[in-house]
Amino acid sequence: MASNFSSESLEFCYENVTGSCIKSAYSPGPRAILYLVLGLGAILAVFGNLLVIIAILHFKQLHTPTNFLVASLACADFLVGVTVMPFSTVRSVESCWYFGESYCKFHTCFDTSFCFASLFHLCCISIDRYIAVTDPLTYPTKFTISVSGLCIALSWFFSVTYSFSIFYTGANEEGIEELVVALTCVGGCQAPLNQNWVVLCFLLFFLPTVLMVFLYGRIFLVAKHQARKIESTANQVQASSESYKERVARRERKAAKTLGIAMAAFLVSWLPYIIDAVIDAYMNFITPPYVYEILVWCVYYNSAMNPLIYAFFYPWFRKAIKLIVSGKVFRGDSCTTNLFAEEADVG
Repeated sequence: MASNFSSESLEFCYENVTGSCIKSAYSPGPRAILYLVLGLGAILAVFGNLLVIIAILHFKQLHTPTNFLVASLACADFLVGVTVMPFSTVRSVESCWYFGESYCKFHTCFDTSFCFASLFHLCCISIDRYIAVTDPLTYPTKFTISVSGLCIALSWFFSVTYSFSIFYTGANEEGIEELVVALTCVGGCQAPLNQNWVVLCFLLFFLPTVLMVFLYGRIFLVAKHQARKIESTANQVQASSESYKERVARRERKAAKTLGIAMAAFLVSWLPYIIDAVIDAYMNFITPPYVYEILVWCVYYNSAMNPLIYAFFYPWFRKAIKLIVSGKVFRGDSCTTNLFAEEADVG
């Protein structure tokens, strides 16, 4: 009797369909809160990153190699907000996938592509910042807009190629077919990685991460040395070239600090998920669904964090937002607006 009662009380994603996934039933209050919290993340990711893209592409003063990398990074985060987060919101709250098997594959590919694109962009930005801080006067000739464009193209190429070659072809399931069958149900959208691919995934995350941590470590050591050197300068009357060098160095350090915070936020968001993915691949996917959803949404919410970081640390971004929201960008000469109150604020 108890067994029959419990089976009848279960809710399924698709009623009267054999092999349907079991649906988690939330009461109206928690369900509304979940939709609000997760939906807010998607809205922030879409509109926040859209503001970054418009600001950098519209205002000529922001047409620098670093900012083009930032705009492309914002594009990846914007696409996460458009193509991934809304569908994941429904999946997370309803514990069901209602968007078809074909889009499940594309959703997984988009998810992986855009998230790895963010990682590769951040890695390129760390290289850019390292050159800018350690050699600010010759930096413009070393990291040009052409070099920035090449970094953007390679970041997108490798991330998209990696994702679609694994998940769209089904290579991620090779060798674990029986386990996949056991985990599969109608109304689910899972993409387990076999041990070989999860190792590659870990390396693709780990190697750029080590490089970024090393470069930002070097950047802040150099920045600290530069700051002490400036403070200890006894001669208050300096040549104009020396004064200019110090202003440039101060500007580059500030930009490096802000982008370093963005990198740290990315790593904090991603690291638990990557570690769990490796553990799961070797422990037959033991992570409880609710834990997996929390880790995934930590990754997704990172796409909404960068615009908030820029708004907090970049005066030029706050000024650009005001001009965009007020509609003043539609004026003919708005693209030449001076967004920098003083040289030290240049990002």
